[in-house]
Amino acid sequence: MDTIEKLRVLSADSQYDLACACGTSDLDRRKRGLDGKWLYPVSLPQGGYSILLKTLLSNACANDCKYCPLRSDANVQRCTLHPEEVAKVFMDYIKARKVFGLFLSSGVIGTPDNTMDRINAVARLLRTKHQFRGYIHLKIIPGASDAAIEDAISLASAVSLNIETPGERHFKKLSDKKEYARDILRPIDLMAKLTGRGMKHARVKCTTQYIVGASDETDSEIVQSMADLYNQKHFQRVYFSAYQKGLGHPGIPGEQQFLTLPGERFMREHRLYQVDFLMRRYGFNAEEMPFGIDGNLSLEKDPKELWAEMHPEVFPVKINSADRELLLRVPGIGPDTVKRILELRRSGRIGGPEALGIKGKRLEKIKKHVVFE
Repeated sequence: MDTIEKLRVLSADSQYDLACACGTSDLDRRKRGLDGKWLYPVSLPQGGYSILLKTLLSNACANDCKYCPLRSDANVQRCTLHPEEVAKVFMDYIKARKVFGLFLSSGVIGTPDNTMDRINAVARLLRTKHQFRGYIHLKIIPGASDAAIEDAISLASAVSLNIETPGERHFKKLSDKKEYARDILRPIDLMAKLTGRGMKHARVKCTTQYIVGASDETDSEIVQSMADLYNQKHFQRVYFSAYQKGLGHPGIPGEQQFLTLPGERFMREHRLYQVDFLMRRYGFNAEEMPFGIDGNLSLEKDPKELWAEMHPEVFPVKINSADRELLLRVPGIGPDTVKRILELRRSGRIGGPEALGIKGKRLEKIKKHVVFE
Protein backbone atom coordinates (compact mmCIF):
# COMPACT_ATOMS: atom_id res chain seq x y z
CA MET A 1 0.00 0.00 0.00
CA ASP A 2 1.04 3.60 -0.45
CA THR A 3 0.83 6.07 2.43
CA ILE A 4 -2.62 7.37 1.57
CA GLU A 5 -4.07 3.87 1.29
CA LYS A 6 -2.59 2.95 4.68
CA LEU A 7 -4.03 6.11 6.19
CA ARG A 8 -7.45 5.21 4.82
CA VAL A 9 -7.35 1.88 6.64
CA LEU A 10 -5.69 3.06 9.85
CA SER A 11 -7.74 6.22 10.32
CA ALA A 12 -10.93 4.18 10.00
CA ASP A 13 -9.65 1.80 12.68
CA SER A 14 -8.81 4.72 14.98
CA GLN A 15 -12.54 5.48 15.40
CA TYR A 16 -12.69 3.19 18.45
CA ASP A 17 -10.41 5.49 20.46
CA LEU A 18 -12.14 8.66 21.67
CA ALA A 19 -9.62 9.76 24.28
CA CYS A 20 -8.29 12.58 22.11
CA ALA A 21 -11.61 14.40 21.76
CA CYS A 22 -11.90 17.95 23.10
CA GLY A 23 -15.66 17.78 23.47
CA THR A 24 -18.60 15.41 23.66
CA SER A 25 -21.26 16.92 21.40
CA ASP A 26 -22.65 15.28 18.27
CA LEU A 27 -20.51 17.66 16.23
CA ASP A 28 -17.16 16.26 17.31
CA ARG A 29 -17.67 12.64 18.29
CA ARG A 30 -17.56 9.72 15.86
CA LYS A 31 -17.57 11.98 12.82
CA ARG A 32 -14.88 12.54 10.24
CA GLY A 33 -13.95 15.79 8.62
CA LEU A 34 -14.96 16.57 5.06
CA ASP A 35 -11.41 16.93 3.80
CA GLY A 36 -10.26 13.32 3.81
CA LYS A 37 -11.58 10.38 5.77
CA TRP A 38 -8.85 10.56 8.38
CA LEU A 39 -9.53 14.17 9.45
CA TYR A 40 -11.75 14.59 12.50
CA PRO A 41 -13.43 17.83 13.64
CA VAL A 42 -12.92 18.60 17.33
CA SER A 43 -14.12 21.47 19.48
CA LEU A 44 -11.40 23.65 20.97
CA PRO A 45 -11.30 24.57 24.69
CA GLN A 46 -11.34 28.28 23.83
CA GLY A 47 -14.35 27.81 21.55
CA GLY A 48 -14.85 27.02 17.89
CA TYR A 49 -13.78 24.01 15.87
CA SER A 50 -10.67 22.87 14.12
CA ILE A 51 -9.38 19.69 12.50
CA LEU A 52 -7.23 16.97 13.97
CA LEU A 53 -5.25 14.35 12.06
CA LYS A 54 -6.17 11.16 13.89
CA THR A 55 -4.75 7.78 12.97
CA LEU A 56 -3.17 4.58 14.17
CA LEU A 57 0.49 4.00 13.43
CA SER A 58 -0.38 0.32 12.97
CA ASN A 59 -3.41 -1.93 13.33
CA ALA A 60 -1.19 -4.98 13.82
CA CYS A 61 -1.56 -5.98 17.46
CA ALA A 62 -0.03 -8.59 19.74
CA ASN A 63 -2.68 -8.10 22.42
CA ASP A 64 -5.86 -10.12 22.89
CA CYS A 65 -8.26 -7.40 24.14
CA LYS A 66 -11.48 -9.31 23.63
CA TYR A 67 -13.64 -6.24 23.04
CA CYS A 68 -11.37 -4.94 20.28
CA PRO A 69 -12.00 -5.66 16.57
CA LEU A 70 -8.23 -5.36 15.99
CA ARG A 71 -7.20 -8.00 18.57
CA SER A 72 -4.46 -10.45 17.59
CA ASP A 73 -6.81 -13.24 16.45
CA ALA A 74 -9.12 -10.98 14.41
CA ASN A 75 -9.26 -11.34 10.64
CA VAL A 76 -8.64 -7.77 9.43
CA GLN A 77 -6.43 -6.11 6.83
CA ARG A 78 -3.19 -5.18 8.62
CA CYS A 79 -0.77 -2.39 7.76
CA THR A 80 1.81 -0.17 9.44
CA LEU A 81 3.01 3.36 8.76
CA HIS A 82 6.67 4.32 9.13
CA PRO A 83 7.32 7.30 11.43
CA GLU A 84 8.67 9.29 8.46
CA GLU A 85 5.41 8.69 6.54
CA VAL A 86 3.26 10.04 9.36
CA ALA A 87 5.49 13.06 9.90
CA LYS A 88 5.54 13.96 6.20
CA VAL A 89 1.77 13.66 5.70
CA PHE A 90 1.09 15.62 8.87
CA MET A 91 3.44 18.46 7.91
CA ASP A 92 1.85 18.61 4.45
CA TYR A 93 -1.51 19.19 6.14
CA ILE A 94 -0.04 21.73 8.55
CA LYS A 95 1.49 23.72 5.70
CA ALA A 96 -1.85 23.65 3.88
CA ARG A 97 -3.55 24.79 7.14
CA LYS A 98 -5.92 21.83 7.05
CA VAL A 99 -5.18 20.58 10.59
CA PHE A 100 -4.18 22.02 13.94
CA GLY A 101 -2.68 18.93 15.56
CA LEU A 102 -2.08 15.19 15.66
CA PHE A 103 -3.49 12.30 17.65
CA LEU A 104 -1.42 9.16 17.24
CA SER A 105 -2.23 5.72 18.63
CA SER A 106 -1.31 2.20 17.58
CA GLY A 107 -1.86 -1.48 17.99
CA VAL A 108 0.94 -3.26 19.82
CA ILE A 109 3.68 -3.98 17.27
CA GLY A 110 5.51 -6.87 18.92
CA THR A 111 6.08 -5.32 22.35
CA PRO A 112 4.81 -2.19 24.13
CA ASP A 113 8.21 -0.51 24.07
CA ASN A 114 8.83 -1.28 20.41
CA THR A 115 5.51 0.41 19.68
CA MET A 116 6.29 3.37 21.93
CA ASP A 117 9.65 3.81 20.19
CA ARG A 118 7.82 4.23 16.87
CA ILE A 119 5.11 6.52 18.28
CA ASN A 120 7.73 8.68 19.99
CA ALA A 121 9.82 8.72 16.82
CA VAL A 122 6.98 10.47 14.98
CA ALA A 123 6.72 13.13 17.66
CA ARG A 124 10.51 13.56 17.77
CA LEU A 125 10.64 14.08 14.00
CA LEU A 126 7.93 16.72 14.23
CA ARG A 127 9.51 18.50 17.19
CA THR A 128 13.14 18.45 16.00
CA LYS A 129 13.35 18.03 12.24
CA HIS A 130 10.18 19.96 11.38
CA GLN A 131 10.22 22.34 14.39
CA PHE A 132 6.49 21.79 14.99
CA ARG A 133 5.46 23.36 18.32
CA GLY A 134 1.74 22.70 18.14
CA TYR A 135 -0.62 20.06 19.52
CA ILE A 136 0.49 16.41 19.64
CA HIS A 137 -1.49 13.79 21.54
CA LEU A 138 0.30 10.46 22.00
CA LYS A 139 -1.21 7.19 23.15
CA ILE A 140 0.63 5.41 25.96
CA ILE A 141 0.69 1.70 25.21
CA PRO A 142 -0.33 -0.56 28.15
CA GLY A 143 2.74 -2.20 29.66
CA ALA A 144 5.19 0.41 28.34
CA SER A 145 8.34 0.99 30.42
CA ASP A 146 8.77 4.04 32.62
CA ALA A 147 11.47 5.37 30.27
CA ALA A 148 9.21 5.08 27.19
CA ILE A 149 6.34 6.83 29.01
CA GLU A 150 8.55 9.69 30.19
CA ASP A 151 9.94 10.08 26.67
CA ALA A 152 6.41 10.36 25.24
CA ILE A 153 5.41 12.91 27.86
CA SER A 154 8.48 15.01 27.08
CA LEU A 155 7.38 15.24 23.43
CA ALA A 156 3.59 15.54 23.73
CA SER A 157 1.00 18.17 24.51
CA ALA A 158 -1.29 15.44 25.85
CA VAL A 159 -1.09 11.72 26.55
CA SER A 160 -3.68 9.04 27.22
CA LEU A 161 -3.91 5.42 28.24
CA ASN A 162 -7.23 3.57 28.18
CA ILE A 163 -8.13 2.31 31.64
CA GLU A 164 -10.84 0.15 29.96
CA THR A 165 -12.62 -1.07 33.11
CA PRO A 166 -13.03 0.04 36.75
CA GLY A 167 -10.95 -2.66 38.38
CA GLU A 168 -9.07 -5.89 37.89
CA ARG A 169 -12.04 -8.24 38.29
CA HIS A 170 -13.78 -6.79 35.24
CA PHE A 171 -10.52 -6.37 33.33
CA LYS A 172 -9.67 -10.07 33.59
CA LYS A 173 -12.75 -10.89 31.55
CA LEU A 174 -11.40 -8.86 28.63
CA SER A 175 -7.77 -10.00 28.37
CA ASP A 176 -5.67 -13.04 29.19
CA LYS A 177 -2.38 -11.37 28.32
CA LYS A 178 -2.50 -8.00 30.04
CA GLU A 179 -2.31 -7.47 33.81
CA TYR A 180 -4.34 -4.61 35.27
CA ALA A 181 -1.89 -3.53 37.97
CA ARG A 182 1.23 -3.84 35.82
CA ASP A 183 -0.03 -2.71 32.41
CA ILE A 184 -2.76 -0.20 33.29
CA LEU A 185 -2.46 1.17 36.83
CA ARG A 186 1.34 1.47 36.91
CA PRO A 187 1.49 3.61 33.73
CA ILE A 188 -1.45 5.74 34.92
CA ASP A 189 0.29 6.37 38.25
CA LEU A 190 3.46 7.39 36.44
CA MET A 191 1.58 9.68 34.03
CA ALA A 192 -0.04 11.39 37.02
CA LYS A 193 3.29 11.74 38.83
CA LEU A 194 5.22 13.16 35.86
CA THR A 195 2.51 15.70 34.97
CA GLY A 196 1.59 16.70 38.52
CA ARG A 197 1.52 20.27 39.77
CA GLY A 198 5.00 21.72 40.03
CA MET A 199 6.53 18.93 37.96
CA LYS A 200 8.64 19.49 34.84
CA HIS A 201 5.85 18.23 32.53
CA ALA A 202 2.90 19.79 34.36
CA ARG A 203 1.72 21.39 31.09
CA VAL A 204 0.99 17.95 29.55
CA LYS A 205 -2.65 16.87 29.82
CA CYS A 206 -3.64 13.31 30.76
CA THR A 207 -6.85 11.60 29.65
CA THR A 208 -8.27 8.08 29.62
CA GLN A 209 -11.24 6.08 28.34
CA TYR A 210 -13.58 3.37 29.64
CA ILE A 211 -14.95 0.73 27.27
CA VAL A 212 -18.49 0.74 28.66
CA GLY A 213 -20.36 -2.54 28.67
CA ALA A 214 -17.70 -4.86 27.29
CA SER A 215 -17.30 -6.37 30.74
CA ASP A 216 -19.90 -6.55 33.53
CA GLU A 217 -19.09 -3.39 35.48
CA THR A 218 -21.85 -1.15 36.87
CA ASP A 219 -22.15 2.58 36.34
CA SER A 220 -21.47 3.22 40.02
CA GLU A 221 -18.15 1.36 39.75
CA ILE A 222 -17.17 3.44 36.72
CA VAL A 223 -18.14 6.70 38.40
CA GLN A 224 -16.19 5.94 41.59
CA SER A 225 -13.16 4.95 39.52
CA MET A 226 -13.55 8.15 37.49
CA ALA A 227 -13.70 10.21 40.70
CA ASP A 228 -10.38 8.70 41.77
CA LEU A 229 -8.81 9.64 38.42
CA TYR A 230 -9.94 13.24 38.87
CA ASN A 231 -9.34 13.64 42.58
CA GLN A 232 -6.27 11.47 43.14
CA LYS A 233 -4.55 11.40 39.73
CA HIS A 234 -5.71 14.86 38.57
CA PHE A 235 -6.47 13.67 35.04
CA GLN A 236 -8.00 16.37 32.82
CA ARG A 237 -10.66 14.29 31.10
CA VAL A 238 -12.29 10.88 31.18
CA TYR A 239 -14.03 9.54 28.08
CA PHE A 240 -16.48 6.69 27.51
CA SER A 241 -16.92 4.42 24.51
CA ALA A 242 -19.99 2.21 24.43
CA TYR A 243 -19.01 -1.33 23.50
CA GLN A 244 -20.36 -2.11 20.06
CA LYS A 245 -21.96 -5.52 20.09
CA GLY A 246 -20.59 -7.88 17.47
CA LEU A 247 -17.08 -6.44 17.36
CA GLY A 248 -15.59 -8.52 20.15
CA HIS A 249 -15.11 -12.11 21.23
CA PRO A 250 -18.48 -13.89 21.64
CA GLY A 251 -17.56 -15.05 25.14
CA ILE A 252 -17.24 -11.64 26.82
CA PRO A 253 -20.05 -10.27 29.03
CA GLY A 254 -20.82 -7.49 26.55
CA GLU A 255 -21.94 -10.05 24.00
CA GLN A 256 -24.06 -12.03 26.42
CA GLN A 257 -25.79 -9.63 28.79
CA PHE A 258 -26.46 -6.06 29.78
CA LEU A 259 -27.99 -3.77 27.18
CA THR A 260 -28.75 -5.45 23.90
CA LEU A 261 -30.04 -2.56 21.77
CA PRO A 262 -27.53 -0.13 20.26
CA GLY A 263 -29.63 2.85 21.37
CA GLU A 264 -29.54 1.67 24.97
CA ARG A 265 -25.78 1.16 24.91
CA PHE A 266 -25.20 4.65 23.57
CA MET A 267 -27.68 6.10 26.07
CA ARG A 268 -25.68 4.49 28.86
CA GLU A 269 -22.57 6.17 27.47
CA HIS A 270 -24.47 9.47 27.27
CA ARG A 271 -25.58 9.24 30.91
CA LEU A 272 -21.98 8.69 32.01
CA TYR A 273 -20.93 11.79 30.09
CA GLN A 274 -23.69 13.73 31.86
CA VAL A 275 -22.37 12.52 35.22
CA ASP A 276 -18.86 13.49 34.15
CA PHE A 277 -20.06 17.04 33.43
CA LEU A 278 -21.90 17.20 36.76
CA MET A 279 -18.72 16.25 38.59
CA ARG A 280 -16.29 18.42 36.61
CA ARG A 281 -18.36 21.54 36.04
CA TYR A 282 -21.37 21.50 38.35
CA GLY A 283 -19.87 20.70 41.74
CA PHE A 284 -21.45 17.26 42.25
CA ASN A 285 -19.51 14.35 43.71
CA ALA A 286 -19.68 10.64 42.99
CA GLU A 287 -21.68 9.84 46.13
CA GLU A 288 -24.52 12.12 45.02
CA MET A 289 -25.21 10.35 41.74
CA PRO A 290 -28.70 8.75 41.57
CA PHE A 291 -27.89 5.11 40.89
CA GLY A 292 -30.59 2.46 40.91
CA ILE A 293 -30.50 -0.58 43.16
CA ASP A 294 -28.56 -2.38 40.41
CA GLY A 295 -25.82 0.25 40.56
CA ASN A 296 -26.67 1.74 37.17
CA LEU A 297 -27.93 5.13 36.03
CA SER A 298 -31.43 5.56 34.67
CA LEU A 299 -31.66 5.36 30.90
CA GLU A 300 -34.95 7.26 30.95
CA LYS A 301 -34.04 10.36 32.95
CA ASP A 302 -31.20 12.87 33.16
CA PRO A 303 -29.16 12.27 36.37
CA LYS A 304 -29.35 15.94 37.36
CA GLU A 305 -33.12 15.96 37.01
CA LEU A 306 -33.37 12.72 38.94
CA TRP A 307 -31.18 14.16 41.72
CA ALA A 308 -33.55 17.14 41.95
CA GLU A 309 -36.55 14.82 42.35
CA MET A 310 -34.76 13.02 45.17
CA HIS A 311 -34.01 16.31 46.98
CA PRO A 312 -37.25 18.33 47.12
CA GLU A 313 -35.95 20.16 50.19
CA VAL A 314 -33.51 22.09 47.98
CA PHE A 315 -36.20 23.60 45.75
CA PRO A 316 -37.43 26.04 44.70
CA VAL A 317 -34.14 27.91 44.37
CA LYS A 318 -34.26 31.70 44.69
CA ILE A 319 -32.89 33.12 41.47
CA ASN A 320 -32.07 36.52 42.95
CA SER A 321 -30.17 35.36 46.01
CA ALA A 322 -28.90 31.78 45.56
CA ASP A 323 -25.15 31.30 45.25
CA ARG A 324 -23.45 29.88 42.17
CA GLU A 325 -23.20 26.34 43.58
CA LEU A 326 -26.93 26.17 44.33
CA LEU A 327 -27.91 27.64 40.95
CA LEU A 328 -25.91 24.89 39.25
CA ARG A 329 -28.14 22.32 40.96
CA VAL A 330 -31.21 23.55 39.07
CA PRO A 331 -32.25 21.28 36.15
CA GLY A 332 -31.88 23.19 32.89
CA ILE A 333 -29.31 25.64 34.26
CA GLY A 334 -25.66 25.25 33.28
CA PRO A 335 -22.49 27.29 33.86
CA ASP A 336 -23.26 29.77 31.05
CA THR A 337 -26.75 30.47 32.39
CA VAL A 338 -25.40 30.86 35.94
CA LYS A 339 -22.88 33.38 34.62
CA ARG A 340 -25.70 35.32 32.97
CA ILE A 341 -27.81 35.25 36.16
CA LEU A 342 -24.94 36.58 38.26
CA GLU A 343 -24.27 39.34 35.71
CA LEU A 344 -27.94 40.35 35.65
CA ARG A 345 -28.07 40.44 39.44
CA ARG A 346 -25.28 43.01 39.56
CA SER A 347 -27.51 45.53 37.82
CA GLY A 348 -30.75 44.79 39.65
CA ARG A 349 -33.38 42.21 40.48
CA ILE A 350 -34.32 39.57 37.87
CA GLY A 351 -38.06 39.95 37.44
CA GLY A 352 -38.95 36.80 35.53
CA PRO A 353 -37.82 33.86 33.39
CA GLU A 354 -37.86 35.89 30.17
CA ALA A 355 -34.75 37.73 31.36
CA LEU A 356 -32.70 34.53 31.13
CA GLY A 357 -33.01 34.38 27.35
CA ILE A 358 -34.08 30.72 27.41
CA LYS A 359 -37.07 29.20 25.62
CA GLY A 360 -38.89 25.92 25.13
CA LYS A 361 -38.70 22.75 27.21
CA ARG A 362 -35.54 23.84 28.96
CA LEU A 363 -37.24 26.99 30.27
CA GLU A 364 -40.24 24.98 31.47
CA LYS A 365 -37.86 22.68 33.34
CA ILE A 366 -36.17 25.65 35.01
CA LYS A 367 -39.47 27.29 36.02
CA LYS A 368 -40.46 24.15 37.97
CA HIS A 369 -37.45 24.53 40.23
CA VAL A 370 -36.96 28.26 40.81
CA VAL A 371 -38.74 31.36 42.16
CA PHE A 372 -38.11 34.96 41.09
CA GLU A 373 -38.59 36.35 44.58
